[in-house]
Amino acid sequence: MQLSFPHRETWLHNVNPGLKMIILTMMFVIVILIHNLNVMTNFALAMMLLLCWTGHPWYRLMLYASPFILVFISTSTGMMMFGKGETTWYKWGLIHITEESFYRGLHLGFRSLSMAAAGLLFGLTTKPVRLFYSLMQQWRLPAKYAYSFLAAMRMIPILLDEFQTLRYAIRIRGTQQRGSRWNVYRTLKRYAIPLLAQSIRRAQRMAVAMEAKGFTDGASRTYYIQIGYSRADLWFVFYYMLTLTAAYYIGITFPYHATMVDVR
Repeated sequence: MQLSFPHRETWLHNVNPGLKMIILTMMFVIVILIHNLNVMTNFALAMMLLLCWTGHPWYRLMLYASPFILVFISTSTGMMMFGKGETTWYKWGLIHITEESFYRGLHLGFRSLSMAAAGLLFGLTTKPVRLFYSLMQQWRLPAKYAYSFLAAMRMIPILLDEFQTLRYAIRIRGTQQRGSRWNVYRTLKRYAIPLLAQSIRRAQRMAVAMEAKGFTDGASRTYYIQIGYSRADLWFVFYYMLTLTAAYYIGITFPYHATMVDVR
């Protein structure tokens, strides 16, 4: 089962996955601490600009980003319409839009958009195999945990194929669901028990095979795939340092609106 689409590899794919995860985690924390709407807007634009180097076409990026755009609209409008403030712009029933709630809604929307762009960037430019090899080699993650996660990810397509096979088997046998067709419990029971039994048996066989092949604590290992640091890592760190500096400087020196300094 194909879970990825063909794309062009860029310099972001060559960044060390462990370093990328650390930098983007730091970006999450920094985004939470930014309360200036001007700075937040500039930083969100810079985060979305980096998606242009993911190697995916623009229409696919728009498809991937469509849920996050809905989150941006829902979070911002929710804060705008039902927030608190003193300067009223519009009021009708429960809807009360004020100047303060409007700016807080934009700030919350751009914050969620920045976090979504960081997560999407990591997901589109990081291969799971390279990530776990980086965690084993640079961050000393035990091999038994890393390979267990990789094996679990490999089982997801198998589980989906088994679900499809079970669905076809039930349909061929002519087994009709008794009662209402919207009975969620009966449908869940029909599919969950066979799939769970197969998954438990497969996991047990995999655990025995990993133990037999030496995936134990304290065992020294060699790696076919060597993950290190390169010039792309320096460019990645430099981009985010430049982004934070430029977003803060432009937001303070050339603000979009003078009153959007602190929206807390």
